[in-house]
Amino acid sequence: MMMRRTSPRLTVGLIILAAFIILGGVLPFFSPEDPRSWIKHPRNLPPSAEHLLGTTNLGQDTFWLLSYATQNSLFIGLIVAFFATLIGVFAGLASGFLGGVPDRVITLLADVFIVVPSLPILILMSSLLQGRASLLLISIILILFNWPWPARQMRSIALSMRERQFVNTARFSGSSTLQILAEEIVPHIFSWSMANFVNTVLVAIATESGLAVIGLSSLEEATLGTTIYWALQHQALLGRRWWWIGSPVVAIILLFIALFLISTGISSLSAERRGHGDA
Repeated sequence: MMMRRTSPRLTVGLIILAAFIILGGVLPFFSPEDPRSWIKHPRNLPPSAEHLLGTTNLGQDTFWLLSYATQNSLFIGLIVAFFATLIGVFAGLASGFLGGVPDRVITLLADVFIVVPSLPILILMSSLLQGRASLLLISIILILFNWPWPARQMRSIALSMRERQFVNTARFSGSSTLQILAEEIVPHIFSWSMANFVNTVLVAIATESGLAVIGLSSLEEATLGTTIYWALQHQALLGRRWWWIGSPVVAIILLFIALFLISTGISSLSAERRGHGDA
């Protein structure tokens, strides 16, 4: 029943994402060597049966480098999305349901992180670390600037739902606030949380890739953004080595399309289910 009602865009997005999960989550474990190592192969080879995407100016196999870079980019996106969504959802629910001092404190913190522009802070910290920031540190910074958005939206949802009849029924029956949140509210916001999770994955990967392209991310680790950075630094465009710079660009585009289709597909499915529920 669920599969019959799944939207085509959600199906297509999941298929593309599954391909990236295989590329970045499975294939790196079968790599014959460390893809980051230099001069492992002859330099600047075009695509062939032996090297599917050719080799780089540094003697790296582009396919295995792309696989390893995809793994790191997905790691950043998933870590940031998971913790930013988790913190944002529970902070917003606590703010909306508890009210009073907790509401004012959480709202103030969220407003501070929303008002402060994240990009200049990221650029400043990356410049101070001179390209030696770890992927974990970059993820933590992105989490700090991404949890307030779901928190504000979830607070609005909590304020509207705490006066609903089923919440009052649960409260009068003796359920605690925590029980009400876990048993009554969370099931209603699950679809929204999943859509926000997917959107945050996209934002995190896009932010890190943008920083990496201008040399302000972790240049010691391969991501889709740093792969583009090193290709530009070694004049891949002028040398017409399209396989080096083109593969991470196409990967980013396809990954963004997949995440967009999944996010809009989840939102459409959630709206359809709410419509049937109201009916």
